[in-house]
Amino acid sequence: MPRPSRRLPRLLLATFASLTALCTARSSGAQSADADTKAAIATADSVLVALSSNDLVTLKRLLIDSAIVGSTGVRNGVERVRIGSFAPYLSQSGPAEFTERGFGSTARVQDRVAMVWVPYDLYVGKTWSHCGVDLFTLVRSGTGWRVASLIYTIEQPPACRRHPTGRPVH
Repeated sequence: MPRPSRRLPRLLLATFASLTALCTARSSGAQSADADTKAAIATADSVLVALSSNDLVTLKRLLIDSAIVGSTGVRNGVERVRIGSFAPYLSQSGPAEFTERGFGSTARVQDRVAMVWVPYDLYVGKTWSHCGVDLFTLVRSGTGWRVASLIYTIEQPPACRRHPTGRPVH
């Protein structure tokens, strides 16, 4: 009967250690990706809160200097597309006149770039206005995620949904 090799337990231990290290590396990579996704979504959510509360200090902090904003929609049967600077949003004074609420956000992250898709609804004062999707493009800076662009649709149900919690509480 052949004698068991002393190398077999060492080989099994080395294999087990290698597999454990590989699984840990993949797990920490997944955790890092999950943290990046959550941070990108949190940045988009913070922009919506800053816009709705006219918090210009926070809004400036969350945008790159050359950030753009754009919209697309149909009004009175006419298709409209607008693209421009965020500057007009950064120079408003007084209280915000609208409440925009995002929900069901999803994100895609690759290295230093992220895309966040945010269904939203919007009220002017207490009056329903519209819903749609905000599409944020973000870049990672030394201070975290910052918005390079925000392009949004302006729609009405059934093309889009109202916030699942109903009307905003003012």
